[in-house]
Amino acid sequence: MSTTKTWIQLKLVLPILLGTALYAFGLLYFIIPNQLMEGGLTGVTVLINYAFGVSPSLTTLILNVPLFLIGLKVLGSRQMIYTGVGIGALTLFLWLFEKMIHQGWIEPLHTENDLLLAALYAGVTLGAGLGIVFRWGGTTGGSDIIARILNRKYGWSMGRVLLGIDFVIIGLSLIYIPKEKILYTLVAVFIASKVIDFIQEGAYSARAFMIISDHAPEIADQITKDMDRGVTLIPAIGAYSKQAKHMAYCVISRQEFRRLQTIVRSIDPRAFVIISDVHDVHGEGFKES
Repeated sequence: MSTTKTWIQLKLVLPILLGTALYAFGLLYFIIPNQLMEGGLTGVTVLINYAFGVSPSLTTLILNVPLFLIGLKVLGSRQMIYTGVGIGALTLFLWLFEKMIHQGWIEPLHTENDLLLAALYAGVTLGAGLGIVFRWGGTTGGSDIIARILNRKYGWSMGRVLLGIDFVIIGLSLIYIPKEKILYTLVAVFIASKVIDFIQEGAYSARAFMIISDHAPEIADQITKDMDRGVTLIPAIGAYSKQAKHMAYCVISRQEFRRLQTIVRSIDPRAFVIISDVHDVHGEGFKES
């Protein structure tokens, strides 16, 4: 294997290791000490820990190995390679943090008076960990494997399968956990989902403008001159009028939003403008690949 290929693989694996370490830390430092819950197969490991005191690292390994082998058979090795890395790394970091807590090197956050704080930090930590893992093409196994298999076999929506699994597991947790802690868990899950989206979509966010106007060329020239932004003119035909015109398309940063609106209105107050969010922009004037 060449040095270049090895470096590329390391660039993919190292973020997965970082993400699983964050996730394992959040689970053992915030979730379990405060008897909160988590969705997916991790939620099952948490429930087993509450009910029988079994180590989360051991349960994670035992539950994921058969799922991983089934996934290999159904989905193939290409789709499962980084899932295997994620499962192995999560098991390893759970075991390491368990040992560190047992030895007294880490003191978990345990609070009865401010569970909201624990839920918020749990959501940020777990979301950051999973977001990093997902962004670099990995998973932590568990319900993600089940969802992908059911999607492949029966065409079921992965999002609905994952939501259904989370609903069942969090519902079962009512046997061992007070209802108010389930509500705090939902806060943690909500925060985690937002952090995952933020990391996957990129910290940088921009706006895309589609401007349909009889004066689109003049608008494009003014944007280029005043804002130093590239604009693409796309030929268009009105479905009702059958008249040919242009649509100007450009992407700008959020800070330039009002400035571009002012330019459009000053040239053509009747222009039809469509504005949409754009995430993770690459190219001249934005992030360079």
